[in-house]
Amino acid sequence: MFEFLRHKKGPVICQRQDHCISRKNIDPDALKVLYRLNSLGYKAYLVGGGVRDLLLGRAPKDFDVGTDAKPNEVKRAFRNCFLVGRRFRLAHVRFGQKVIETATFRANSQSVGDIIEHADEGPMEDNTFGTPETDANRRDFTVNGLFYDIKTFAVIDYVGGFKDLKKKVIRSIGDPMIRFREDPVRMMRAIKFSSRLDFDIERKTAKAICALHSCILNAAKPRVCEEVFRLFSYGSSEKAFRMMWKCGMLHDLLPGLSDYITKSGGLKSPEWKYLAMLDRYDRGMAKHGIEVSNAIRVAALYAPYIRGERAAAGRNAGGVARQILGDMVKTLGVPKTTYFTAVVLCDSERRLSQPPQRGHLRFVRNKDFPDALDYNRIVARVEGRDETVLDKWADACEKQPTDETRK
Repeated sequence: MFEFLRHKKGPVICQRQDHCISRKNIDPDALKVLYRLNSLGYKAYLVGGGVRDLLLGRAPKDFDVGTDAKPNEVKRAFRNCFLVGRRFRLAHVRFGQKVIETATFRANSQSVGDIIEHADEGPMEDNTFGTPETDANRRDFTVNGLFYDIKTFAVIDYVGGFKDLKKKVIRSIGDPMIRFREDPVRMMRAIKFSSRLDFDIERKTAKAICALHSCILNAAKPRVCEEVFRLFSYGSSEKAFRMMWKCGMLHDLLPGLSDYITKSGGLKSPEWKYLAMLDRYDRGMAKHGIEVSNAIRVAALYAPYIRGERAAAGRNAGGVARQILGDMVKTLGVPKTTYFTAVVLCDSERRLSQPPQRGHLRFVRNKDFPDALDYNRIVARVEGRDETVLDKWADACEKQPTDETRK
């Protein structure tokens, strides 16, 4: 996959002719930042997941820059630059709505075994500037520790990322028992990358996740909630949540859902059919540049659990959804707007199971109707039901007068 050589007592260097990264696949604004810093005499590398994705032939979502320029020096180099962060200053170079995050190389000056206590804002980090090598070694996984040098067009590897990309392996940089205690969210990131890239988690790293999964409760709720929703991205939720359930972390975060999966068959639970269909639907929408909302994701995640409880208790879906999803709000701090919309979606099945009548058309004008239609299509496809009725609802929506017409 890659041809490279190791410099004496230095990193592995993959020269331009031996890798697939081309500047035409790099965001032009990221290139502007890299070229500008280089012209001023600073080192400037494309870093992290962007390099990983380019080497895998994927389109990166973000392009981040690492440099030996100090934050104030980056700010002086770009008029469109703003410094953010309290413990460690980051430079955000803005191009319209786009931000190229530019960070000074950092050093991890903590000694082995010096475990960080977590405050609400996340893991504490030393505000120590470092070198490209120290910066690479403080990153989470080897495949995220690769640097692309715009000056030589070479990819630089201090941590064994080339080897693990070739093996399709997610491996912790450093001892995972220490790194996951430092920041438990790294365990969720390992699962996210494994499911998204279809990589295996290296044995020692996987064992550490199984041993330390309950440490996720020490992490700040907003960070955990953000990572939970990232598990859905790129149509990879079925594999991600299956891994979360198997290692015990799903029970730490969403015990009701985890218990339902266990009681309803474990690996044969209906849960996985709903998530697999959500993934297919998500990928289909992405081809048209549309992202499935978080409310649809929450409703689909809990759909079989809520439907089972509704049938057992003889209650309406809305009441059951409010109760069950309310627990998710408490444990993860899910935004209230996502919660309320997810409840509406779960309660919409009964209404959308019948053809639209004149008295029902008010719901078509509801802002949540498009999400309700998508959610019901996911449920119908899991159950193999005909979608003719849903098509009629979609037609009724298209025939509704616009706001200007109603005026």
